[in-house]
Amino acid sequence: MKIRICLAALLIAVCGLAVPAQRKPIPAPNSGRALAIVSEPNAIVWLDEIRRGTTDAAGKLSLQKVPPGAHSLRVRASGFKEVTMPVSPAQRGEIRVRLVRTNDEAELTFQQAETARESAKDDQSRQKSADLYRQALQLRLAFPSAHVGLARVLMDLNDSNGALAEIESARRDKPVYPEASAAEGRIYRETGQTNEAIGSFNRAIRESHGFQPEAHVGLGRVYEDRGQYELAAREYQIAINQLSDTEPIIYQLLGAAYEKAGKNKEAIVAYENYLRLAPNGSLAPAVRSILDQLREQPPNETTDEHGLDTDKNK
Repeated sequence: MKIRICLAALLIAVCGLAVPAQRKPIPAPNSGRALAIVSEPNAIVWLDEIRRGTTDAAGKLSLQKVPPGAHSLRVRASGFKEVTMPVSPAQRGEIRVRLVRTNDEAELTFQQAETARESAKDDQSRQKSADLYRQALQLRLAFPSAHVGLARVLMDLNDSNGALAEIESARRDKPVYPEASAAEGRIYRETGQTNEAIGSFNRAIRESHGFQPEAHVGLGRVYEDRGQYELAAREYQIAINQLSDTEPIIYQLLGAAYEKAGKNKEAIVAYENYLRLAPNGSLAPAVRSILDQLREQPPNETTDEHGLDTDKNK
């Protein structure tokens, strides 16, 4: 009897060791709650450091499917002092954010730099944005968000070494900085340093306690580069869920990953979701063409790539 018990215990131990580690399930999207942010017109709104949109001419922005729990709300408008405030788990409906005009030269120059970067169409305008960031940093030495903004514009100017130096400077002022880590991952990916990119994206996810859609999209792009299309699709789906189903471009990326994996049925659903969110989007005509082709094929037949340029639609 003792021998049988020992053998049974040994078998359980061996089987336990043989079971492969299970990947964490993808967090399901939630219906959440609705918030209405009321502030200055054309104010930029971030929730948990994720940009969620801009207020309209009346100063209002509706946020749907906000996850349960506490959140951090940040609002910035040109000419005003930026405000960060907590959102309690019980808060719903309208949240008024009063902004106060500022004479802080560093803040105003930084705002000009951000506007210039977001509207830049060529290298000349990108260089103007970089100069404005540098002016802001001269006016305020400890300015981590200016370093990250400068890193992003330098990346667009193909100055990867300069961009990485700015990320390092941002971390000196703010050691735990998920956005900086996600931007660093993008720099590494675009320069072909895959392992370093994965490390930076994972660091961003750790620093943000799992909530970092930009990093999940970045990981998806890396996996797609490697031909690991199902892993890429998994990361895109996490990002979609974290952004509460609001970003159509990620559905386009998800559809392309499923298409390359030969999962036409799933690709069709993803592309249809892109059109649901952006029926008049820049990629809508191409997506409709892809859908027509996929619907004519057997569900598991792999199709050729369609050459969509997604980098310009992030």
